[in-house]
Amino acid sequence: MTIKAHQFDHVVQKLQLRTRQADHLVVWFEYEGQVLAKTRRSNRPGDLPFQKSIPKQLKLSREEFRRAVSCKLARDEYIEILKRKGIIK
Repeated sequence: MTIKAHQFDHVVQKLQLRTRQADHLVVWFEYEGQVLAKTRRSNRPGDLPFQKSIPKQLKLSREEFRRAVSCKLARDEYIEILKRKGIIK
């Protein structure tokens, strides 16, 4: 699966991930004051480099990440996935 920067940004918005601009866009998921997942993306437009590592860094399978990109995964579902995986206790 190839994703573009604007698709990644949509996932960030949909899952309500926090961001900070640096050399790259730094993105993280925070739950009850605890950072549970962190990734980043290049500031360049177009296809993202290292995109195979993004689902893993967000603690998602490729299929779960594919659902997030296609707007079929909401924040509540993301939290439930992390609970099932034992990341959120």
